[in-house]
Amino acid sequence: MASCSSLFFVLFVFCFYSGVIPSFIEVACEPTTKAQFNHQSMLMCAVKPKENIRNLKIILVVWRKTGLENPVAVFDNRNTKPEYKKQQGYEFADHSLKTMNVSLLISNTKLQHEGEYKCDVMTDSGPATRTTMLKVTAKYNTPTVRSIDQKDIPNVHKTLICEASGGYPKGQLRWFDENKTEWTKSAKLTENKRNDGLFELSSELQLLTGSTFSEYTCVVYNASYDKEDSASIVVNNPSRLSKIKTPGSAIIAPVVVIGSLIVGLLMALLFFRRRSQRTHHEVSASDPGDDQTTIGGVNGKDSMA
Repeated sequence: MASCSSLFFVLFVFCFYSGVIPSFIEVACEPTTKAQFNHQSMLMCAVKPKENIRNLKIILVVWRKTGLENPVAVFDNRNTKPEYKKQQGYEFADHSLKTMNVSLLISNTKLQHEGEYKCDVMTDSGPATRTTMLKVTAKYNTPTVRSIDQKDIPNVHKTLICEASGGYPKGQLRWFDENKTEWTKSAKLTENKRNDGLFELSSELQLLTGSTFSEYTCVVYNASYDKEDSASIVVNNPSRLSKIKTPGSAIIAPVVVIGSLIVGLLMALLFFRRRSQRTHHEVSASDPGDDQTTIGGVNGKDSMA
């Protein structure tokens, strides 16, 4: 209890003197830091003198997050031995602070870490303060696509369902056919926020009876409209519904067509060959009778002679 009272007194004195005592230093921070969910992140800040100051000494550093009553990290160098106070998951990147690096390290970033932070610094050359923002992002899992036959909805024979989860902030699912034409406006998007703050996305696309497109692709985009991942489904063959397209599937149709053409050519060649043989046989069979008639005619002339 005594330590808390002492800290609040120090903060009061800091706030008072920061507006009264002239300062020869400044705190330089990155305005915004983007952190990945479940990864380590760091709010980069450093103390910089405005003039050529030798042996600058940091006396006190207090990191606070907007919305929290108590500081998340404190460095107190007023006594002979520096003291550190920090909440779980927070720590100083440089414990000695001799390099003037007062950056705040977050070991395992969660959504509750997102927000505005304030760094207050007191030195033997005056105080300074700076605010910075931490934004947390999480990548969506690879989407899954499935198909459901529809019998109760008029003029609709199938519904395609695409699902993706584990992302933050809220993203979007978009639909495209094999010609890259977008069908997102015809789909219904549903989002659900999980207990951990991450989003689950689901999109339903109804296919009208007589639809001529054989393949649809569902693409997941993050909140910055950047493409993260995609999945496709083939709908023209019932035996292949709800299966992701594989590279070999595009080869099957051409092979079947080429095979059919070869068989047709072979049958045509066989037909013409048999017809040619039959014609040749008929001509050969008629030649002897004509020869006998000619010979008989010659003999007849000889007899008459």
